[in-house]
Amino acid sequence: MPEAPTVPTPAPELSAPGLASLFVGFFGIGIVGFGGVLPWARRMMVDQRRWVSSAEFNDMLALCQFLPGPNVINLSIAMGARARGVVGSLVCVLGLLVAPMMIVIGLGGLYQRYGGIPIVAHGFAGLAAAASGLVVAMAVKIASPLQRHWAGIVIALVAFAAIALLRLPLLPTMVIMAPLSILICRRFPA
Repeated sequence: MPEAPTVPTPAPELSAPGLASLFVGFFGIGIVGFGGVLPWARRMMVDQRRWVSSAEFNDMLALCQFLPGPNVINLSIAMGARARGVVGSLVCVLGLLVAPMMIVIGLGGLYQRYGGIPIVAHGFAGLAAAASGLVVAMAVKIASPLQRHWAGIVIALVAFAAIALLRLPLLPTMVIMAPLSILICRRFPA
């Protein structure tokens, strides 16, 4: 018996955020993602609020990683500019930075006073392990759109090997890999 044709599932509707929504979204990222906000930014922008698709997030992140400065700050500027122009960018950056600045000031004072206690040093070692896990989880989520794109997978593996294993400098590696990846992906589209 022949199988019934499958109907493709429509992509979820994307929403255009207002200034208050941008501020609240990035303020939340600044609070819950303290120390490693990229996974939280992706979850909020793609999965929860549906401001951008997974592919659009990856494209925006790729551009933001290539630009100078912290990736998540660049990402907040790009998202704000995309949604509401220059004012949107300012609102996103302000939302992202207000809470962490206050937290850093408070923790800096506490660390200055109690940083010599051994349990505090052990606590920071545990935080480093958790942060590493967040980075790995983010890499897996970002790589998911590449599942059927062998050229993209090869490019990602070569970039990983160059930076993580061979310890080549990031900037020269990106200067070589960015145009090379564009050429390869144009030649072998998904």
